[in-house]
Amino acid sequence: MKIVISGASGFVGSFLCEYFAKLGHEIVKIGVKDFEGDLRAKLEGAEFVINLCGAPIIGRWSEEYKKTLVSSRMGTTKKLTDAMTALEQKPNAFFCASAVGYYAEGENDEFSYKKADDFLGNLCENWENEAKKVESIGIRCINMRFGIVIGKNGGALSQMLPIFRLGLGGKIGSGKQGFSWIHLSDLANAIEFIYEKGLDGAFNFTAPYPTTNAGLTKALGEALHRPTVFPVPEFALRLLYSEGAKVLTGGQKVYPKRLLDAGFVFEYETIDAAIKDTAV
Repeated sequence: MKIVISGASGFVGSFLCEYFAKLGHEIVKIGVKDFEGDLRAKLEGAEFVINLCGAPIIGRWSEEYKKTLVSSRMGTTKKLTDAMTALEQKPNAFFCASAVGYYAEGENDEFSYKKADDFLGNLCENWENEAKKVESIGIRCINMRFGIVIGKNGGALSQMLPIFRLGLGGKIGSGKQGFSWIHLSDLANAIEFIYEKGLDGAFNFTAPYPTTNAGLTKALGEALHRPTVFPVPEFALRLLYSEGAKVLTGGQKVYPKRLLDAGFVFEYETIDAAIKDTAV
C-alpha cells in the first residue's frame, strides 16, 4: 500500500520510511518545498498519511521562534488536511504528531489527565484540533502524543551521548521531573498496530514505565560505564533557552493506557532496556 510521510527526512521520519519500505509498502515523502505547491498528487491513492512536520521544540523561545513553532505545525497540517479534503479517493487514516507537552506536570494518561495551560500545551491542543478536521470527511485521525523518542543515530539521545561518554553528564536540576519516552521501534510498531486495529483518537506514544530525569541519567551512566556527577543547574538552561527551558526542566509521567488496553506489546518497556539497545 501507499504511505505518505511528511517530515520524512527527520530522525523519526527516516526510520519510518525504512520500516514501512521493508514491509513492502510504497513510500512517498513530503518535504518542505512540497508544501509550496499542490499536495494532491503526492497524496492521491494513499492508504494513510503520517505528518511529522515541525520545527525543533528545544530552542530559545523568542516571540519570533514561537511563531515558527506554530506555523511549522499548524500551517503544514492545514495544507495536508485541505489537500486530503480535495481528493476524490481519500486516505483511510491520518496520523499526526503531537507531544506529551499537551499534559501538565504529574501523572497522566489519555483518560485521566490535566492539560498544560501554557504555550506548549495550547500549541499541542490546537495542532491536534487542526488534524481532527479530517474526521468530517471520513478519515480516521490519530493524534500521536510523543514522549522523547529514543533510537540510534539521532534524536535527543545523540545530543546527550557525547557528554555522557566523556563522564561529564548529570541530572538536570533536582532530577525529579518526569521523563516520558518511547523507543523508535515501538513507535513504528504502534503506528502499524493502530492502523490495522482500525483505532482512532489520541494515543500516548510513551513506554509503560516512565522514569525521571535522574533515572535517565543513571541508565546512561550504567550503560556507558561513566560517572554522572555533573548536574546541570536549571538557571543555566533558563539563561540559554528562556521559556523554552521548560521542556528540559519540567516533565510529566505519561502512560500509554489506550495502547495497553488495546493489547499492544512493547518491546522496550524500561529505560534501561532502551538505553542499552541504543547507547552502547
